[in-house]
Formats: sequence, C-alpha cells, structure tokens
Amino acid sequence: MPRIARIDTAQADAQVQAALSGVKAKLGMVPNLFTTFAQSPAVLKGYLAFSDALSHGVLTARQREIIALAVGQTNSCHYCLSAHTLMGKGAGLTPEGIAAARHGQAQDAQDNAVAVLAKRVMETRGQVDDKDLAAARSAGLDDARIVEVIAGVALNALTNFTNNVAQTDIDFPKVDVALAA
Repeated sequence: MPRIARIDTAQADAQVQAALSGVKAKLGMVPNLFTTFAQSPAVLKGYLAFSDALSHGVLTARQREIIALAVGQTNSCHYCLSAHTLMGKGAGLTPEGIAAARHGQAQDAQDNAVAVLAKRVMETRGQVDDKDLAAARSAGLDDARIVEVIAGVALNALTNFTNNVAQTDIDFPKVDVALAA
C-alpha cells in the first residue's frame, strides 16, 4: 500500500489534468508516479519540464534509459527498474543491454562511458575524481554529455527517491531488483 496517495485525477485542478493528459498522450497511460507527483503540482510540472528538456539534449533515448537503469539499480528502486526495463526495450536496449545498464555498463564505448559515469555520480554523490572524468572524456563524452549525464542522474534520483519513500504501486511489468551475478 502506498505511503503517499496518488491524486484523484477527476478532482485535480485544470492544470494538473492537462499535464496528466499530456503524459497519457505521450505514454498511452498515466503511470502512478505521475499521479503521486501531482500531490504537488509544482513537482509534477518541474519534473515534466526537466524531462522534456533533457529529451531534446545530446544524449540519445537509449543513453537516457541506460542512466535510468543504472541509477534505479543503485537506489534499489523497484518501480523505476520496472518502468525503465520496459522503456529501455522501446529505446532499443536488448535484455542483455538492460542487464548491463543495471550493472553500470554497456557494450558500445560511449554508452559504457555514460553508464559508468552515471553510476559513479550516484555512488559518490557527485564527488567523482579526475580519473572518472578523464575516462569519460577519453570514451567520447564531451562536456555537454557529461553535464547531461549529471542531469539524468538528478532527474532519476528524484523519481527513485519519490517511489522509494511513497512505495508507489508498480503499474509496469515487475522486474526483480536483485541482479544476477
């Protein structure tokens, strides 16, 4: 049972209803996370704006999903791992690619640099060392990509922390939080 209730969309104000209608048009559904965020229209609006802005950045959809999976695994967010496993498939990740991303890895050199950096940023709370940045740069991440990885970590930490605190009901095909060795 969730510890933070989802809003009743029928009782929401017009701006929240419009925002959630936009989510439904884009995703085909309104995930429970969004109706939980809607408890604070400012959080819902801020999340949607930040997510939309990053979708127009230099990272690919696949790379953004790699970040989401690496961060979700680091934070043991069952909801986000379930959601981003499905969305990762839609962004072209194979089952092996999804498993690798959850381990903070990828096959492609640039995707791997994204995964490794995202995991390091989350694990170190942003206190990465010069070696971490040098490795990211040598794998092809320029400063724009590095900043977007950091932003992706922050955006996903928001969803992870919200779902972990709220214990949001998972409305995606559930995946196991534990990783195979």
